[in-house]
Amino acid sequence: MTTRASDPGEPSAARSASDTGRGDHPDRVPDASVVRAAREAASRALDEDLAGYGDLAGRVFTGAGAATIVGREAGVLSGTVPFLAAAELLGPGLDVVFDRADGERFPAGTPLGTVRGRLAGILALERTGLNFLGRLSGVATLTAAFVAAAAGTQARVAATRKTTPGLRALEKAAVEHGGGLPHRFGLFDSAMIKDNHIAAAGGLSAAVARVRERLGHAHLLEVETTSLEQVDEALACGVQVIMLDNADLDLVRAAVRRIAGRAIVEVSGGVTLERVRPLAEAGVDIISSGALITRARWLDVALDMD
Repeated sequence: MTTRASDPGEPSAARSASDTGRGDHPDRVPDASVVRAAREAASRALDEDLAGYGDLAGRVFTGAGAATIVGREAGVLSGTVPFLAAAELLGPGLDVVFDRADGERFPAGTPLGTVRGRLAGILALERTGLNFLGRLSGVATLTAAFVAAAAGTQARVAATRKTTPGLRALEKAAVEHGGGLPHRFGLFDSAMIKDNHIAAAGGLSAAVARVRERLGHAHLLEVETTSLEQVDEALACGVQVIMLDNADLDLVRAAVRRIAGRAIVEVSGGVTLERVRPLAEAGVDIISSGALITRARWLDVALDMD
């Protein structure tokens, strides 16, 4: 798989997103959102690094050069779209080619792509581009481990809204690259009644009634529960998704039996990699975890001059 950035203004970042074969889908971050977020994030990142002054060391190098993007440790690739966006923003004269697509696994020491063109441009791109690749590939790699732990069960692994401010589309896309679901993108695309909503309304049923009054017919309603009594109340209200929050395994098993297919069962809160398999085998439908993003370790990705 090859993706490329050349002249600014060309939709090459958009091509890199669509090359993965993931078209827009209700359970996916739209490709257009990823491209837009990549350009905005790359612009902010370059402003931080160059601050209007430019690269004081790199700008003295003239002529052309080439460098190889290398995955120094094994992982799942993510972040090519913002890397390409940063290359485009640095102006003409840089040609970036990725030989692997977002979502592909690679062993340690794998060449992932090349950057050719102005030496000054390559040097200015290096850290900003690698920051995106290291951060997002780390999210994709950890997500892939969660997904592998749930393999063979009906459970799907999903992210939460615990994301880095301003990077949600990119981090949610990285979760997808690891085989997970982005879950809801924000407060606007489905209604989730949590503990503070229940407290503010004076009870679970009251909270459901108040939200349902204003909820469109096409929107899902999810309710967070912490006990079998709340599970029964949520079932009586006819909600479509019941979340078990910070529940131990015995409560999860009992709740799955109680719900018996009448609602989608999600577990969240305190979900670590070690807990994924037991939770999945308990029969839940969705395992959501902020750890996919908040606990992801950066992957070691380098740019080596040829």
